[in-house]
Amino acid sequence: MRILVVGGGGREHALCWALRRDLPDATLLAAPGNPGTAQLGTNLPIAATAVDDLVRAATDQRIDLVVVGPEAPLAAGLVDRLRVAGRAAFGPTRAAARLEWSKAFAKDVMRKADVPTAASREFGNFADARAYIAGAHSERLVVKASGLAAGKGVVVCDTRADAERAARAMLEGDAFGDAGREIVVEELLEGEELSVMALTDGQQIAILPPAQDHKRLLEGDAGPNTGGMGAYCPVSITTPALLARVRREVFEPVLWEMQARDTVYQGVLYAGLMIAPDGTPKVLEFNCRLGDPEAQVILPVLPRGAMTDLAAIARGEWRPAADAIAPTGTAVTTVLAARGYPEKPELGAAITLPSGLGPDVLVFHAGTATGEGGALRVAGGRVLAVTALGRSVKEAAEKSAAACARIEFAGKTFRRDIGWREIARAGAA
Repeated sequence: MRILVVGGGGREHALCWALRRDLPDATLLAAPGNPGTAQLGTNLPIAATAVDDLVRAATDQRIDLVVVGPEAPLAAGLVDRLRVAGRAAFGPTRAAARLEWSKAFAKDVMRKADVPTAASREFGNFADARAYIAGAHSERLVVKASGLAAGKGVVVCDTRADAERAARAMLEGDAFGDAGREIVVEELLEGEELSVMALTDGQQIAILPPAQDHKRLLEGDAGPNTGGMGAYCPVSITTPALLARVRREVFEPVLWEMQARDTVYQGVLYAGLMIAPDGTPKVLEFNCRLGDPEAQVILPVLPRGAMTDLAAIARGEWRPAADAIAPTGTAVTTVLAARGYPEKPELGAAITLPSGLGPDVLVFHAGTATGEGGALRVAGGRVLAVTALGRSVKEAAEKSAAACARIEFAGKTFRRDIGWREIARAGAA
């Protein structure tokens, strides 16, 4: 089998790693890939959003399966074009991926499908948004850019004045470009966040092991939102009853509503949830692909052979073995970021990856590139994701942090408290 993975980040390196584990005889290609994916297959110098070039390459390279990693090519309609060209592709069409590239659309779907979520309104001009904020029943609000903003278009506001400033920055100040031409203003939900992803062909559903992401830059969940500074899996608050409820109240109604709109959703559907203190799940947002860095902890704990489901879904031949896929172990990933991330990451620093990090440590490349003389260099805000396996979250977190401490580049930034909630729960038990 010849497989093309589209994308060049940590998630795509993890996908290539999992595909190589489960399909050792497959020929792997990545576009554009990174130095990590180059160790597992062949990189093609094609941008993830260069739809015409990707379709041409899939044909020229006789690709049997295209796995689309990031959201931008999905929003650009890559899957639609690949299917027209007769290539099997894992991922939603542009119309289905609207659940991610338009938060306003996702809110409308949730309202129609009666999916539990925060009370909200959508706005395209600042005057209307300001009037709503002034009369909002809650002082603490969240202002979101409706479009794709690389995980950074969400501003948590403690006061109405903060919300007004955020809305003005997006709608009048071009804070997120086209992504912020329309915004969503919603109540701030309290509780614990949970990332629940499911494989689906539009009707059948298999829930993947849930994970918890750490969005804030600094330890103690302080500082600005980022694309994600680390994650762990599994999460102990995830009970079979909770997953059954998420399936019944979130995934199934959304898929049925999309079908009612003549749009079959196929691929990974990611529900970013807030679990209230009473255990009620509410949807914060939908993504239409594996999370990053969640993929870096979920994929290593999937049972061997799970990646064959991707091809089966893409070909319309999928028969899921279970409603939910149980993890085979525990994983923690810590993101090593560049100095200045997320606002202005400093690029170009040389990276030293020591040998002997341990058999239970996986280093996934994200923002790296090979420079002059073959030296590995910083090429993005999130540079590496260091995943460790262990018997507990505490053990895996310690292994991950220890490996991060040994990796060197100027300006290296990382959190040493990934998984702190889970570790605290285990300590209190």
